[in-house]
Amino acid sequence: MNRLKDKYLKEVVPALMKEYDYKNPNQVPQLMKLVVNMGVGQATQTKALLDNAVKDMIQITGRKPVVTKAKKSISNFKLREGMPIGCMVTLRGEIMYEFLDRLIAIVIPRVRDFRGMSPKSFDGRGNYSMGIKEQTVFPEIEYDKIDAVRGMNISIVTSAATDEEGRSLLKTLGMPFKKN
Repeated sequence: MNRLKDKYLKEVVPALMKEYDYKNPNQVPQLMKLVVNMGVGQATQTKALLDNAVKDMIQITGRKPVVTKAKKSISNFKLREGMPIGCMVTLRGEIMYEFLDRLIAIVIPRVRDFRGMSPKSFDGRGNYSMGIKEQTVFPEIEYDKIDAVRGMNISIVTSAATDEEGRSLLKTLGMPFKKN
């Protein structure tokens, strides 16, 4: 079993049951999925940039991403409807826990000038979104072989009903939030 999932079952569930007075362990918020999204704006001019972004995403997540396409045409950006402009991966189950464990333990501490994750990035329903400015913080990426520095968005979807429940779930899992 994954280290983070084991921690969730043995430490987080009892702690949250005690904190929020849940009667049943199934009421405790849990992680549903993780969505990793990488937008490549210059892919409209150069197709190779999108191919390299897909290769980076495969190395980071271990899964083949879906290439996302533009929904509308925007003439100022030389963008036509249906053009490929990014890629995304949805992680669930054991792979999700493994990726989140690597994110919390290895990747986030490698971010330059890191002072903690913003506790305000919740959406009102217990889901958390964060951005990473460069893909080089992942140890799977070789710095010499990248063509451009790309950022990515990571959305953590939970079954929590409120932001406070989602925040305490992620905090007990080990997410380093800023002190207010």
